[in-house]
Amino acid sequence: MRLTSGARIYCPYCYEEIARRPAWFRCTGPVSRGGQRCAPEIDPVLRDRTGFGGALPPAFAADGRDDAAVCPRCKGETTSRICPVCHSRLPVHFGKVGNRLIVPVGAKESGKTVFMTVLVHELMHQTGQLFNAAITGADEHTRQRFAIEYERPLYRQSRLLAPTTGYQAPLVFRFTTERRRALNGRLGQVGPFGKAALGHGDPQRTLLSFFDTAGEDLRSQPSIEQNVRYLGAADGVVLLLDPLQMRGARELAAPGTRLPELSEDEPAAVLENVTDLLLSSRGGSPNKRIGKPLAIVFTKMDALMHDLKETSPLRRSPPHEPYFDERDSLEVHTEIQRLLARWDGTRIDQIAQHNYSQYRYFGVSALGETPTEDNRVSARGIRPYRVADPILWILAQFGIIPVK
Repeated sequence: MRLTSGARIYCPYCYEEIARRPAWFRCTGPVSRGGQRCAPEIDPVLRDRTGFGGALPPAFAADGRDDAAVCPRCKGETTSRICPVCHSRLPVHFGKVGNRLIVPVGAKESGKTVFMTVLVHELMHQTGQLFNAAITGADEHTRQRFAIEYERPLYRQSRLLAPTTGYQAPLVFRFTTERRRALNGRLGQVGPFGKAALGHGDPQRTLLSFFDTAGEDLRSQPSIEQNVRYLGAADGVVLLLDPLQMRGARELAAPGTRLPELSEDEPAAVLENVTDLLLSSRGGSPNKRIGKPLAIVFTKMDALMHDLKETSPLRRSPPHEPYFDERDSLEVHTEIQRLLARWDGTRIDQIAQHNYSQYRYFGVSALGETPTEDNRVSARGIRPYRVADPILWILAQFGIIPVK
């Protein structure tokens, strides 16, 4: 397998560009036809880049034009392709299917980890059913880690996840939809009666890589270079902002809401930091707006819902159709713009307007209700509100899901 010529392809684990680097493989370890077997050993590159220090069969460089390679030690054949930079095993069909890197960022206590957990859970269940899509872990590590470290404590034990600290390997998922053939109108458009003017086709597989940065990494100088690399390689950015860190919104919170401590990471400052990182990561003219889709997501909206007008689009039920509803999304976007003035957050809109060519506001609640004092989910359970909207908007920008 040769990666697409001229394409900028990034590893979904270390976010380094690898399209033009020599191909690497890892021996599978069993006894070869010649009766030889490679002994497992620690891979120092994998250990230093990801923290994994377990023993594995050896890695080696080989001709990348083929899907398989012969281990120079045991002479056995392997199809286990790895990243030439971090030595993580690359997902099946990597380089042959779409590879979208999506980075959720936000200040400490903005709810990134809980949001990402609920988002993936929704994509696996309700949202996946709605779009006739399947999302699965692209590797065994992602499957086990998401189930044990994310889904189990939140959904089975009803306890909030601890804030992200230090480096966490990205979670890589395979998002599979049905590739459709345009019959009239361009691919991805939905007709005037809500019916997609499309024919059935083969499965369309896209890799989604979620890198959960620690909130303090946005202001920690030693981690700036790493974040520049991640944001520079990202195809889309989901920026989570806590409106309860804004004094105007804080005063409007419903009685009984757990208010976070005010910090230097107020939302406008966080957006400024992310903007600086994105500007640092790109080449080209400094006078052009940033072209990456930026979803600006205001979390914990359940605490502010009572203050909204009865006619607010944030108070109505979200669309439940197998396409991205552009009109509904724009109405929510406009409503958030109006609320920013009420929340003393007009500087956020100024920064977004002058620096981004594709940005959209969203209002979500991952849990649906403020957690208890002992960091547990409310007795009424998890009731997410519009959590999938930001990722659906980004997927719609890539043409992966249909748009009305």
